[in-house]
Amino acid sequence: PSPQGPRYEDEPSNVAQGFSPAKNRRGHVSLVGAGPGDPGLLTRRAVARLRRADLVLYDALIDPKILKLARHAQRFFVGKRAGREAMSQRVINGVMIRAARRGKQVVRLKGGDPFVFGRGGEEVSALREAGISFEVVPGVTSAVAAPALAGIPLTHRGVSSAFLVLGGHDQDAFTQAVGKVTPNVATLVI
Repeated sequence: PSPQGPRYEDEPSNVAQGFSPAKNRRGHVSLVGAGPGDPGLLTRRAVARLRRADLVLYDALIDPKILKLARHAQRFFVGKRAGREAMSQRVINGVMIRAARRGKQVVRLKGGDPFVFGRGGEEVSALREAGISFEVVPGVTSAVAAPALAGIPLTHRGVSSAFLVLGGHDQDAFTQAVGKVTPNVATLVI
């Protein structure tokens, strides 16, 4: 049990983030990582948040089976694919904030983990600025899950003691990072 007492699966974990449970009555936003796409790899907390959701704003590459867990929720695609936006980030932030202010339980469903190559950090900043109660429900990023599911260890004694995750979109950042990695020391995940 935590210093605040035992936590139950459906209870938000926002106390550690500085929000009081009383604010929950006005609505709540859960930034949920859907993991690598397999519904069987969702966390129990992710499943609980989806089941109690009133509104789900979901990204591209979310398996329809995962969306079915949000049986009673309105669901809106807000993903961004290859530079094409279904909805701007500013609008997504506004929808989350307005829905929470109306007392809705909002799930912002993101592939992988909300803070790995996503805009989870921007969304948290907007929610904090608006005084909205929120939590982050981590998911397994595909940078770790894909190699694991393929049987490829990211670290292996005597072969690689570190791994570096890089996005392939920024050529300058990619080239600089790869150029600084000593061969046979780290596994590169791109």
